[in-house]
Amino acid sequence: QSFYLGGRQCSSFSCTSAVPRTKYGGKTTVTLIPGDGVGPELAESVTTIFKEMAVPVEFEKIELNREQMKDEGSFDYAIKSLKRNGVGLKGVINRSADFRHHNLEFRGGLDVYANVVRCMSFEGIQTHHTGIDLIAIRENTEGEYSSLEHESVSGVVESLKIITQEKSMRIAKFAFDYAREHNRKKVTCIHKANIMKLSDGLFKACCKEVSEDYPMIEYEEQIVDNTCQQLVINPQQFDVMVMPNLYGNLVSNLAAGLVGGAGVVPSKSYGENIAVFEPGARHTWMEMKGMYVANPAAMVLSSAFMLKHLQLHEAGDLLIKAVNNVLNKRSCLTIDLGGNASTHDMTKAILSEVEHLA
Repeated sequence: QSFYLGGRQCSSFSCTSAVPRTKYGGKTTVTLIPGDGVGPELAESVTTIFKEMAVPVEFEKIELNREQMKDEGSFDYAIKSLKRNGVGLKGVINRSADFRHHNLEFRGGLDVYANVVRCMSFEGIQTHHTGIDLIAIRENTEGEYSSLEHESVSGVVESLKIITQEKSMRIAKFAFDYAREHNRKKVTCIHKANIMKLSDGLFKACCKEVSEDYPMIEYEEQIVDNTCQQLVINPQQFDVMVMPNLYGNLVSNLAAGLVGGAGVVPSKSYGENIAVFEPGARHTWMEMKGMYVANPAAMVLSSAFMLKHLQLHEAGDLLIKAVNNVLNKRSCLTIDLGGNASTHDMTKAILSEVEHLA
C-alpha cells in the first residue's frame, strides 16, 4: 500500500501482522467514535491530518456520546461496526446520569482485554524526570471493574472483585509476548497480594508461571503502593508493567502525569480479532468542549499507532516523528503544556512537520 503527500507517492513497508478485514476501493475501513467533551475536536484533528496525508483509510464515523448511549440500538450498532471493521479509533465517552460506565461496556462487549499505555519522556516537555519509557499493560475486562455491586442492607454496599485464572494467564502471556516482540528486557507484575491473598495472589501466580516460559526476559513483582512511590522516585527502573484492571488505571494515569499529562499519552487495546486506539489517560475535559484548546497529540499518536497496526508503517512512523518534533521544538504548544496554541494551531504544526519530513 502507499499514501500521498504533497503530490508525492510514499510506499509503506509490509509486515507479518494480520491484514485488516474490511477494505473498500483500496482503503481500510476504520470505525471512528469521537466521544464526549473535546473528543470531536481531537477526532477532527486526526481526520484533517489523514486527509492531507491521503492515507488509505476510510472512517466509518459513529456519533456516540453519553446521551446517545441511552439508545441501546446506537450502542449495538457501534459494537457491530467495530467487530465488522476490526479496528477502531475512539474518544472517551462520559459516564451517564444512571451511572452506567460506557467505556467499560465497550471493553466487555468487544472483549478487548489488553490495554497498552506507553509513557515516554519528550525533550521539549519540562518534567521532574527525564528518560522515562515504560509500558503499562492493564487487564481490561475484570477485577474491580466488573460492575458487580449491590447494597446488601441499607447503608452497606458490597463490590465484587473478580480475578480468574484464564484471564490472568491471558494478560500475562500478552505482556511477555509484547516485551519479546518489542525488545523489552523486563516485566514487572504489579499486585496487592500481601492483603488480597486469593485474588491478587492468583494473578501474581499466573504471571510467575508464564514468566518461566520467557527466560530471556527479567521478571519481578512489586506491591502496587510501593510501585506508586517508585514511579515518583525512580520511574526509569520500569520497562513493561502488567497488572489487574484498577491498578492499571491508577498506574497509567500517574505515569502520564510524569511525562506531561493526558495530552501526550496514547494507548491501544487488543482483543483476539480487534484493536481499538484511544488516548491513554481517559479524560473528556467537558468544561473545555467547543473551545478548541485541547492538546491533540495523544489522539494523533494513537492514530499513528493505528496506522502501524494497519501495516502502513511509513505513514505511522512519519506521523509519530512529526508529533515528537512539534513537542520537542516547543514552538506550538497547547495550554496544558504551558503554551497558548489552539487545537487547530497544533494540528497545522504537525502537518508542517509531516511535509518537512516526507
